[in-house]
Amino acid sequence: MAPPRTLGLFRRIVALRVPILAAAAIATCAAAILAARIPSESAIDRLLVPSDPDYVATRAFHEVFPEGQFVLLLLEADDPYAPPVLGELERVEDALRKVEGVTPTSALDVYRRSRPQDVLDAPGAAAFRKFVAGVDVFRRQGLAGDRFISIAIDLQAATDAERDAALAGIDDAVARARTGAARAVRKVGAPYVESWIERQTGEASGRYFPVFGLLVIVLVLFLYRSWRALLAILLSLGAAVALAVAAGELLGFSFTIVSALVPLTVMVTALASLVYVHSRFVDQPEGVDVDTHQLHALANKFLPVTASTVAASLGFAALAVSPIRPIREMGIWTAVGLVLSWVVVFTVFPSLQRVLRTPTGRSVAIRTRVYDAVAGALPGFTYRWRWPLLVGALALAAGGLVALTGIPGRLAPMRIGLDQLDYVDRDLAIHRDLVFFQQNVAGLDVARVWIRTPPGNVTDPEVLRGVEQLTRAVEGLPRVNAVIGPTTFLRMRRALAGQDPALPEDPAAFARASSDVEQLLLTEPELRGFIDVGSLANAQLMVTFDAKDQAAYHALADGIRAAWDRIAAADPALQGASMQVVGEALLQAKVGGSLVPTLTESFALTAGLIVIAFLFVFRSASARLLAMIPSVFAILVTFLGMRLFGAGLNVATILIATTVLGTTENDQIHFFHHLHEGEGPAGLDGELRHTLRVAGRAILFATLINASGFLGLALSSFPPIRQFGVITAGAFALAMVADFTALPAALWILRGERPAGAGDRRPS
Repeated sequence: MAPPRTLGLFRRIVALRVPILAAAAIATCAAAILAARIPSESAIDRLLVPSDPDYVATRAFHEVFPEGQFVLLLLEADDPYAPPVLGELERVEDALRKVEGVTPTSALDVYRRSRPQDVLDAPGAAAFRKFVAGVDVFRRQGLAGDRFISIAIDLQAATDAERDAALAGIDDAVARARTGAARAVRKVGAPYVESWIERQTGEASGRYFPVFGLLVIVLVLFLYRSWRALLAILLSLGAAVALAVAAGELLGFSFTIVSALVPLTVMVTALASLVYVHSRFVDQPEGVDVDTHQLHALANKFLPVTASTVAASLGFAALAVSPIRPIREMGIWTAVGLVLSWVVVFTVFPSLQRVLRTPTGRSVAIRTRVYDAVAGALPGFTYRWRWPLLVGALALAAGGLVALTGIPGRLAPMRIGLDQLDYVDRDLAIHRDLVFFQQNVAGLDVARVWIRTPPGNVTDPEVLRGVEQLTRAVEGLPRVNAVIGPTTFLRMRRALAGQDPALPEDPAAFARASSDVEQLLLTEPELRGFIDVGSLANAQLMVTFDAKDQAAYHALADGIRAAWDRIAAADPALQGASMQVVGEALLQAKVGGSLVPTLTESFALTAGLIVIAFLFVFRSASARLLAMIPSVFAILVTFLGMRLFGAGLNVATILIATTVLGTTENDQIHFFHHLHEGEGPAGLDGELRHTLRVAGRAILFATLINASGFLGLALSSFPPIRQFGVITAGAFALAMVADFTALPAALWILRGERPAGAGDRRPS
């Protein structure tokens, strides 16, 4: 029997259906306006929360040395020093100088500053080739190679719109200036990747919402054969998603590379709850009028839907432990959205049911024949095969745990991917260009070494000599490709003068070679990017390197610090100076290092919070533990499949565990809630049959909703989101299989019962 207070609550809600629907309509329209104002962000420097110490240090560094956005254009050719190719390079550079917010630089541009009169005929091209060969920083920095000659472009863009306008201007300038001498012009750089990611984030909803809408229409009509039921569910679903998305604007959040998952998660969870509620509503018993039955159906589903919403909300809120800003925001945003969807399910939807007079199974036949046949056989099947089903599930789950964590000394943990290639569709030109760059240039990553001295000291010859020693020491570290700093320009000037580019070791000779640095600051704008002209108290080194994981980055940072400590201890001129490794690469490495802690911490918190939520639903301690079997099985087997098929963890797939656990536990709550309802003289057999009749069909179709909804993300061109959708859909299917097999098998073993008429015979 439903508690009188719960029945009274829903009687009041139904009585107020007209003002509730009017308020919902106004709130939904306002929510749509708020949702349209949410900005988009995708840059790596926005992945960490603003309070992170490395984020704070990098922002402080940027106040002195803005870490601009850079694009590299590589003119690919068999002989990049052939006069026609160099002529095309000059044409492209000239066209780029006319684009607003764009500053191009190339090795040829540097060469022209000292020899503007040279003609790029065969002898002139040979002289330029000799110059480039004498300054190895060009090759190390990716400005020259055996198969390409490059243009480095500094983008001065304060907003994403300005960045996109500059990129469009670059593309147009290149198209107009091309002569065909170069085989291709490769375009690489974070601005291209970030612009593409933002477009994919914005287009994701436009791609999967129609697919999901079609799924809802087909499923609801198939299940309930009622256009009125379809309209009630669609209107409720629209209100829930609109309110959830608008909450992001009120919370001050932005659309990021994972925030497309927020409306989808809310949508599939809300739809599953609506299916649970409406499936109970259509099961109208004889002798009870439809209005009274609606109140009892709502009251019957109030506890399990509320408990599952609380558990899922707490599970997603557990992502707040992550230092990765999009994941933290996504968790909080989804949790708030789920609570709002719960309000819609128990206020707007009952009002729509009453206003639209949605039919029950007594007036419109519900499809049950195939399901009833399968459900009738399941109790006996799961009893007969109880041990193989449970042991097999546990063995697969153990394999998934090993696949995720590895075996010390035998098997490495699952790969963590933050490489730009992991985030770009391999069929796109920007992916092919990145592959070409990686194949021909040693490193894509850039670290910044921030050197601070007392005001006015940074240009002293003794200090610059220490900076040069640090530069050479860092160049000798493993994985380092090039180091650019204040003394690089001194070496380049010597090469242009036909001298040995190496700076002298002798202090007096070095002082003579660097005596006019302050004058160079007035004539060489690039040098001002490495020395703070305002206070002459800051300098930086730009280190390009190749690091595929956090460990390699930290090894580089430790090597830089060790070199500084050694040089500073031996050089009195560096007393009072300090050094710090900062920059976007540091933040990116920190994001990568935070993925596994995010997975383990959020998963542990989610599991703990769900168990606590189960305390309010289940009286049995064993039931609380058994309820976790399907979700944990699905998550760990999913990781096993990812490992077998070569998939790795990234900013999106790291959310699979929390998403699956926070969503599939709904099924277990409904399962055990109705299992308790079915207690009687028939024992577990009767309980299972009652549960499968009342909740099993809803669990089946809720899983189809969840899996199909996330499978719609397979249409995304953004690889992490596409992988997340496909893998999560598979995990939902696995959880459903465990709901109907491993979970009943565990119950049979725990209870020590057998179905009526079953013998002791076990499978051979």
